[in-house]
Amino acid sequence: MKLEIQLIWGTNDSKSPDEKHTEVEPEVRKRLENLPLKWSHYFLVKSKKLELGASETKKESLSDKCAVEVKNLGSSIEVSLFGHGERLVKRTQAFPKHEILVLGGNAPNSTSWLVVLKRID
Repeated sequence: MKLEIQLIWGTNDSKSPDEKHTEVEPEVRKRLENLPLKWSHYFLVKSKKLELGASETKKESLSDKCAVEVKNLGSSIEVSLFGHGERLVKRTQAFPKHEILVLGGNAPNSTSWLVVLKRID
């Protein structure tokens, strides 16, 4: 199973204060716009590729505050989202090819952070 994991910052500001951030790709933007989220702009903070064998579990750090652990369960995955070293979310669900899974939470100043998992293969 091949995945792309993205750390995304949601805001109503039209420009990120960090010039390294880029706008999210159209496919991800469309998915986020279809969710009941209140933000109008989404910026890619970090992206990582991940490959998991059958029944394999890997944990990836996306920032000094955020990490994701993913276990390949065949046609489904088990995902744990960590913030400041503590597990915030643990979720198991079907994850077919080319699907997108979005997890997230609040951030300071009425912004949000989101973790997007995309199944590539």
